[in-house]
Amino acid sequence: MGNVILAVDQSTSATKALLFSSSGQVLDKVSLAHQQIYPLPGYVEHDAEEIYRHTVGAIQNLLERNPNQQKNIAGLSITNQRETVVVFDRQTGVPLYNAMVWQCRRGEPICSRLIAEGNEDWVRERTGLKIDTYFSAPKIAWLAECQPDIHRKLVRGEALIGTIDAYLIYRLTRGKTFATDSTNASRMLLFDIGNLSWDESLCKLFKAPLSSLPEVRDSNALFGYTNVEGLLARELPICGVIGDSQAALFAQRCFLPGNAKVTFGSGSSVLLNIGEQKVISPGAVTAIGWVLNGKPVYAFEGIINFTGATIAWLQNQLGLIQSPEETEAIAMELEDNGGVYLVPAFVGLSAPYWHPSAKAIITGLTPHSSKKHIIRAALESIAYIVADVLNAMANDAGVNLSQIHADGGAVKNRFLMQFVADMTRLKVKASNLPELSALGAALSGMLGLGIFRSLEDIQALPFSTTEYFPEMDGSRAQSLYAGWKTAVNQVLGTGGK
Repeated sequence: MGNVILAVDQSTSATKALLFSSSGQVLDKVSLAHQQIYPLPGYVEHDAEEIYRHTVGAIQNLLERNPNQQKNIAGLSITNQRETVVVFDRQTGVPLYNAMVWQCRRGEPICSRLIAEGNEDWVRERTGLKIDTYFSAPKIAWLAECQPDIHRKLVRGEALIGTIDAYLIYRLTRGKTFATDSTNASRMLLFDIGNLSWDESLCKLFKAPLSSLPEVRDSNALFGYTNVEGLLARELPICGVIGDSQAALFAQRCFLPGNAKVTFGSGSSVLLNIGEQKVISPGAVTAIGWVLNGKPVYAFEGIINFTGATIAWLQNQLGLIQSPEETEAIAMELEDNGGVYLVPAFVGLSAPYWHPSAKAIITGLTPHSSKKHIIRAALESIAYIVADVLNAMANDAGVNLSQIHADGGAVKNRFLMQFVADMTRLKVKASNLPELSALGAALSGMLGLGIFRSLEDIQALPFSTTEYFPEMDGSRAQSLYAGWKTAVNQVLGTGGK
């Protein structure tokens, strides 16, 4: 057996296939973007069939570019956008409805009703999560109410429910394995994170037949075998399956309680390792960091549903930029934000505010304001809300943070990373490898395949970062942050409650 890992990173915007060496280096990668579907205001969907085609296509392109590596591949690992849910046919694996994306707000009325009925506390105690349509179960409940034919197929056992990892594994193994890992299961609002099992009462509450849900396995477990639609000369073990944010936490080597990281993607996930005991946070949600060999590690998570997507909005909806890379130079051209703040509540405000009906605003505009101020305000908004979440989580955990690990495509933006350091007053260690989620899955897979024997082996691997330290005068930073809080209060006062 070789020691190269083939990894799939199925994210909100694209599907990547990557080859990793056993030292964690990216040997090559291929990325295929998929369509973002917005059928109604607040609704966000993906074509799950397109995602599967792109998964196979990205792997094919990668193998064709690296014909001599195929014999060295030890296994396939998968990381994925987590709360996005798809219902598919048990016999064929074909999706019966577009995948409902984590950003989608269609389950909001159902969440409001369940909260009004007094379900929030017991659901939070079992799942570690809030009743919020960000998670999978309210979308499943919506499907039961609005797509009764599909729901009847679920009840009869003719259809299955999966997060994207379970769906891809089912397709790649031709229906032989229907399984997910604990990190993905724990994002569905159906999983008891203390018992590490599906909860029958939760399934009943959200109209999700228990029999339609996948088996839950450890992150470093074996998830069957695949030859990827005949592209491989031999079947590979699928080993190392973990949700994208937790995968990044794992790749950042945040193995000890008190270690924290921020992943900058379409949305952003702030994770703080809290150890082996489940603790429910009043402000953040409690997540499973990973489960290895039956032992869970828990984390506080602050979920930010619109960060990189805000920059995409500047490009695709407003036409203010041609590419996200432009924003760094534009922001640096200005001395300051000119009093302009953008609050990116495009699909509500998530952590630490949890106001799903909030709407985005740009405030502080004057005749002096230009598109450059709006672009800078969009970048700054990412740092402000990261600071909000870190402050709340550190307070709940009772820890004093000295640094945070950062990953994701936006870590290349020097203005943003410096502004994060200035607003949080923390050292930021930005990974020089943007593919941290895929690396986390690959490392988990190498652990499961025996390439690594322990977390200590992984800790010893080389890891390159760029460090940013707070440079802005403290009083100026406080003044800017106070302006942000004022802007947020404007949002919360106009429909956020």
